[in-house]
Amino acid sequence: MYIEQNKPLAPFTTFGIGRPARWFVDARSEDDVAEACAWALDRGTPFFVLGGGSNLLVADTGFSGLVLHVGLEGIQTHERDGRVTYRAAAGEDWDRFVQQTVDDRCAGIECLAGIPGTVGGTPVQNVGAYGQEISRRVEQVRAYDTKEGRFVEFSASECCFGYRRSRFNTIDAGRYVVVRVDYVLTPGGLPTLQYTDLQKEFANLPGPSLAELATAVRRLRQSKGMLLVEGDPDCRSAGSFFKNPVVTNDRFGALTALSGKEPPYFPAGEDANTKCVKLSAAWLIEQAGFSKGFGMGNAGVSSRHTLALINRGGATAAEVLALAHEIARKVEACFGVRLEREPVLLGFS
Repeated sequence: MYIEQNKPLAPFTTFGIGRPARWFVDARSEDDVAEACAWALDRGTPFFVLGGGSNLLVADTGFSGLVLHVGLEGIQTHERDGRVTYRAAAGEDWDRFVQQTVDDRCAGIECLAGIPGTVGGTPVQNVGAYGQEISRRVEQVRAYDTKEGRFVEFSASECCFGYRRSRFNTIDAGRYVVVRVDYVLTPGGLPTLQYTDLQKEFANLPGPSLAELATAVRRLRQSKGMLLVEGDPDCRSAGSFFKNPVVTNDRFGALTALSGKEPPYFPAGEDANTKCVKLSAAWLIEQAGFSKGFGMGNAGVSSRHTLALINRGGATAAEVLALAHEIARKVEACFGVRLEREPVLLGFS
C-alpha cells in the first residue's frame, strides 16, 4: 500500500471541483483496502471511499483525512439454472461493464448504460434509470467491515434497498467498503422497454435488441447532458443533483390543485399502506423559475436538463451549494415539497 499526501481530488470527480485530500491510497487489492482502513482507524483519521467520483462534491477546503480510491478490477461469469452471474470488482467502470453484459446478450441492466461511475457505487445508491434498478439484479455484495476488521457478504435482501438507498448509505453509512458485486442476469432475455421516451423511439420498429436499447439510452442521456462526453460543458456535474420526491396520493392531489396543472408523476408503491407517487423534480424546479441554462456565479443549471447542476468553469463548491439551496428553497415555497440532495458531500463541516 502506497500513501500519497495532498492529492488533488478535483480530477477524480465529474464536477471537477474540490481541494486536495491530506492522504490518498489507490487500492488495487482487498489487502490494500483492509490495510488502508486499518491505517486510518489506528490513527483516528477520518477516511472516505472514492469510486468514479460521479456522485460527489468536494469542499473548497479539501478533505483532512484519508481518501481510499477503490481500483479493484476483474469480472468473472458463471451460468446456473438458466441465469448468468457476473462477479464484478468494485473498481470496474460501470458503463463498460454494462456493455459487456449487452455484448453477451444478457438482459437486466441494459437501461443503466451510460451511467458514470464504478461498479462499487451501484449498490450503495441502488442505481436506477429508465425502468431498471440494481436491487432487482444484485445477488450478493462483498464488502470490508471497518468495525469488525473483516470481509463480509450480503444478500440482496440484507442490503436494505430502497429508492436511491441501501444500508451502505443509511443505517451503516461509512462502515463498509464495497469490493465486489454479483449480479444475476438473464441470457437471451428481452430488453426492458418501460420508459415513455424509449417506447416512442421504437414505436414503429420491431422490438429492439439489448444493444440497440443500450445505444438509445446513451443517446437519451446525452441529450439531457447526463452522458460523460469530453469537452461537453454540461458534463461537469454530478448528474441529477436532486432526487425525485415521493409523496402520498393525497399530497399529490393538493399539489395539483395548488399549481393548477398536474405534475408529471410515476407510481411509487405504498408507504405505511398509503399509496404514493414519485414526482418529477425537474418539473418542480422549472415551475419554480429555474430554466435550463440558468446561472448563478460560476455554477448553473444544465442547458439540457434542469435536474443537473453544473460547473460553468471555475465554480467553487460553495457556489454549487448556494445554487442548490436557492432552488430547494423556492421549490418548497411554491409547492411545499422538500427536495433531497443526491450527491455526497466530502470535507464539509
